[in-house]
Amino acid sequence: MGSSTLLTEDEITAALAALPHWRRSGDSITRTADAEDFPSAIRVVNAVADAAERLNHHPDIDIRWRTLTFVLSTHSAGGLTGLDFQLAALIDQAFERA
Repeated sequence: MGSSTLLTEDEITAALAALPHWRRSGDSITRTADAEDFPSAIRVVNAVADAAERLNHHPDIDIRWRTLTFVLSTHSAGGLTGLDFQLAALIDQAFERA
């Protein structure tokens, strides 16, 4: 699912079903979650930064004390691709480890 090809609506629906913390917002998916504290939030962001670099696919990140919001979309493709869902799963893993 790491392709940069636009997904169909059915593929997006199926991918979101496997990622219950994420919701659709137009041509993006988003997740907001609280870390235990600010240092934990930054550890999550650092883990996500490493994963994003490996994939060469970077999220929009909003940091508000311990609340993090991630927004994913493949702008070069004009919508959602497998890369977005691959990175979303890695973001979920970063939260689980924090």
